[in-house]
Amino acid sequence: MTEQPAGPVAPQPPLISNYGLVLTVYILYLVGFLTGITFLVGVIIAYLQRGRTDSVCESHIQFQITTFWIGLVFFLVGLLTIQIGIGVVILICWVVWTLTRCVKGLLVLNTREPIRNPNSWWLGER
Repeated sequence: MTEQPAGPVAPQPPLISNYGLVLTVYILYLVGFLTGITFLVGVIIAYLQRGRTDSVCESHIQFQITTFWIGLVFFLVGLLTIQIGIGVVILICWVVWTLTRCVKGLLVLNTREPIRNPNSWWLGER
């Protein structure tokens, strides 16, 4: 038989910090341009962490969720209109827009600052 500890057990710190998970989602989004599926993995992580972190990470998580859904709309519209030529332009804009938001998010996360307006369609500043 194993002995039980005498007092209450201190909670173990998580293996990956909240900042590490936010960073992971940004990286998954960037890798998503090569694999596709990691966009989905990233948004699932973001949804699972929503409401469980500090306010700085929370703003980044909302920014990531917004990036996913708006990006998905751009991507689908681009695919649906590719036959008439405008879809290529929309897909290029989607790539630039997503890259810009991920880089902006990473730079702001690096300074441990929140995204000012995580629901913004642009860079989270308005």
